[in-house]
Amino acid sequence: MSLRVYISPSKYVQGKNALEKIGEYMKGMGSKTIVIADEMVWGIAGDKVVQELEKANISSEKVIFNGEASKIEINRIAEIAKNVQATVVIGVGGGKTLDTAKGVSDEVNAYTVIIPTAASTDAPTSALSVVYSDEGTFDSYRFYNKNPDLVLVDTKIIAEAPPRLLASGIADALATWVEARSVIAFGGHTMAGGVTTIAGEAIAEKCEEVLFKYGHLAYESVKAKVVTPALEAVVEANTLLSGLGFESGGLAAAHAIHNGFTALEGDIHHLSHGEKVAFGTLVQLALEQHSLEEIERYIAFYISLGLPVTLEDIHLKNASREDIMKVAHAATTKGETIHNAFNVSADDVADAIFAADQYAKAYKDKIRK
Repeated sequence: MSLRVYISPSKYVQGKNALEKIGEYMKGMGSKTIVIADEMVWGIAGDKVVQELEKANISSEKVIFNGEASKIEINRIAEIAKNVQATVVIGVGGGKTLDTAKGVSDEVNAYTVIIPTAASTDAPTSALSVVYSDEGTFDSYRFYNKNPDLVLVDTKIIAEAPPRLLASGIADALATWVEARSVIAFGGHTMAGGVTTIAGEAIAEKCEEVLFKYGHLAYESVKAKVVTPALEAVVEANTLLSGLGFESGGLAAAHAIHNGFTALEGDIHHLSHGEKVAFGTLVQLALEQHSLEEIERYIAFYISLGLPVTLEDIHLKNASREDIMKVAHAATTKGETIHNAFNVSADDVADAIFAADQYAKAYKDKIRK
């Protein structure tokens, strides 16, 4: 019998102005840190992090993230961390910055503090990074011995981020239960290294419930740049519930399709992680046997949040069968997450991609009438 495995960050803190208490939550981690953020994020939150650390008598080395979570970037910043003898690596920003911070922390055996500036992915809580080439092509998953020591989510900062980022996070999180339930049914393994626990299953299912219930209200809250109970609920679903749910519940086809899209060149790479996962989720639903009502429930929700649901929406309107087969082959390579829940060929996946596109086009035609 396979072992049940559940993993999580040591501490998760979320709330309005939570960043002001970072010094309190970092007690015992040491007094030397590096803070990683890209050029834009320094003005949004990076400088504030440094100021709050100074109040707590914690020194920091500012490092500008170059934009890609690659092996070269991780190694570059790890050398800086070693030179300043940092005991804590703090990542501030989006998914790739945070994944890089986790990689750097692993290289230098430091504490890991994660501060997302948007609820756009479920990367913050996990013990893994998605590693890309310097050109942005998916390379591999990198797994760590532990999850972050502290995940600090300031919802005031989240509320001021573009609504598109929250919608992207909702799309990423909406894949959580879709993928986890298929892994459970198939008897596959999770990213945590075992079969799904009852806790992992419950969290993944609750994640979807919260998103359908409060997603629209949270989206409108961010348009107004205000923190509301609905936004707090969805930020937690996007970040904590989805993070725990995907890692201890399991990834399947939706994220494999996302990774497959990196095999293509073009405007698709201007889309966010969550936007590509949204279409990948529809492809997974097309691989399974669902009713029209069930599939249209997801399509309608995505459209209402401005998310892509057709090949045209993801800038692949004129993609040939050959192009889509490149995606399908990449999505079904050995070790990809699709194998956690499906026994399918690349040809099956290509068919499902075209089917998902047609389902969404048919729905759009129907609601126009």
